[in-house]
Amino acid sequence: MNWLDKLERKFGRYAIPNLTVYLLAGYVIGFAVYYLAPNLLRYLTLEPYYILHGQIWRIISWVLIPPTGSLFSLFFLVLLYYSLGTALERTWGTFRYNVYIFSGIFFTVIAVFILYGVFYLIYGVALPMSSIGLISTNYITMSIFLAFASIYPDMEVMLYFILPIKMKWMAFVYAAMALYYFFTGNLAVKVAIGASLLNFVIFFCSSRNIKRFGPKEQARKAKFRQQSRPHMTYSNGARHRCAVCGRTELDDPNLEFRFCSKCNGNYEYCQDHLFTHEHVK
Repeated sequence: MNWLDKLERKFGRYAIPNLTVYLLAGYVIGFAVYYLAPNLLRYLTLEPYYILHGQIWRIISWVLIPPTGSLFSLFFLVLLYYSLGTALERTWGTFRYNVYIFSGIFFTVIAVFILYGVFYLIYGVALPMSSIGLISTNYITMSIFLAFASIYPDMEVMLYFILPIKMKWMAFVYAAMALYYFFTGNLAVKVAIGASLLNFVIFFCSSRNIKRFGPKEQARKAKFRQQSRPHMTYSNGARHRCAVCGRTELDDPNLEFRFCSKCNGNYEYCQDHLFTHEHVK
């Protein structure tokens, strides 16, 4: 069990379901502000100077800034990332998906503050981020695409509703574009791309057993749950019970349960008796 599994056991109940909907709804709100009250947009940007002087809302309000000023592009972006984000949340689980999105936002905020501090040390003045470039969540949503393509590389999508193309090839194109913009863009673009890609790399490197979220493994688990459901429902709604001590996850939420491959039958054991029980022949 890695660190994400441990965090999920403790804080999983606080995860926000349907996070993609809120993220995309923020884009729509930001797009409306961009056209209806453009002067208000400057109060939403990620500006360390103003945050340090009391405008705390900027830490999160910058996610409302839309990644595009085109209504046509925004429409297709919302459709694409709603399908990808909700599918990714169903595959990973709500908590893991929350960690992925919020860590991308967190890394971006930290990177902007570091950049602000570096400029202050070099020039002795507090330069506003607006003089460097506008920070948005454009590349955080791109990291959703990369994550989805990593799990479902052979899934085909209809590019512009016409051309069928596999996710892995689109991911290569996305990654190449990100690297190009990283080396040719301004500092704001470099910060946004670097933070999103850092989030992607750290998340997948720390999830050593990421294959368990693949479509084949998910189908195998679903089939197993369907076959075993009638035989694995215990009192008070418990789903796991140790065949030796009789404890369930309701007795201790930190208990881990595993089936023994050497026992003849579906015998499940807690972590204290998995390696010490006598095998059923």
